[in-house]
Amino acid sequence: MSTQNVTQTTRRAPFLEAAQENYIDLLTKQVGRAPGSAGVPTLAELGPQVAGVDPLTQAAQQRVATQAGLGQLTFGPEGQIASVGTGTGVAGFEPFLDAAQQFQTDAATAATAAGGLTGPTAFQAFMSPYQQQVIDTTLAEFDRQAAAGIPQLQAQAIGAGAFGGGREGVQLAEYQSQSDKNRAALQAQLLQQGFGQASDLAARAFQQQQALAQQQLGLGEFSRGLASLQPALESTVAQGLGTTGTGALAFNQALLDAAQQRAQLAYQEPISRLNVFGSGLASQAGGVPTTTQTTSPATPQASPLSQALQVGLSAYGLGSLFGRG
Repeated sequence: MSTQNVTQTTRRAPFLEAAQENYIDLLTKQVGRAPGSAGVPTLAELGPQVAGVDPLTQAAQQRVATQAGLGQLTFGPEGQIASVGTGTGVAGFEPFLDAAQQFQTDAATAATAAGGLTGPTAFQAFMSPYQQQVIDTTLAEFDRQAAAGIPQLQAQAIGAGAFGGGREGVQLAEYQSQSDKNRAALQAQLLQQGFGQASDLAARAFQQQQALAQQQLGLGEFSRGLASLQPALESTVAQGLGTTGTGALAFNQALLDAAQQRAQLAYQEPISRLNVFGSGLASQAGGVPTTTQTTSPATPQASPLSQALQVGLSAYGLGSLFGRG
């Protein structure tokens, strides 16, 4: 008994087979595209990108560092802080406190100076160093004029016939006495004038030192007020710069994200079109008739001996044992 082998081959329509081969070829080429090759975005363009720190944010960071007494900041390629320079080590508010202390010291100095201008001898520091010279010159002129008056008295005595007499002596004595009184009065006047001027200068200096002391105290209080306000003011400025810089950073990041999306779209768009093409091929394959080819090998003929054996078995009713009736 022989076995029959059947080979069945099913083929799509020739135009579908050609389209499928073209699709596979195009897909292989698209998948094999290297990033950065002609018409293909680079890996940097396809991958995520981080926007650099905005200059306004860097300015805010520098102000904060300076406020803390740190030095100049240096920034890396992405705008991040790379290093901190050596600063003064003095916080931004400390100079105002130092100034307040200095003003207080100056106020104490001025108050001490004012106290030295209130004693009975305070005027002496303001006496003119040329006063005695002025007095001497003035008195010398007075003496010259007084001496010039004696010849006139003598001439009058001669005219009156009393020259050399007692009356002339009395007149000369009275003249000299009055001259001495006038000279003493003139000297006292000059001394009083110098004393008055020196006293006025001392009083004026006292008032000036008192005013200076009050002014220095006021400046000290003002500086202490600035020291308390300065950190808050500096923080407000830094926060304003930082907020503006953060907004700019967000905008720059959005631009980079949009550029990345465009690059990814440019890279994936040809493959997406091929996927649509492949889906179309798959849907068309079910609706297009196929060609089926069947090949059946020839069945071998039974030999004469086999045929005779089969006849004999049938005669004795044994053919069913071998599957034949």
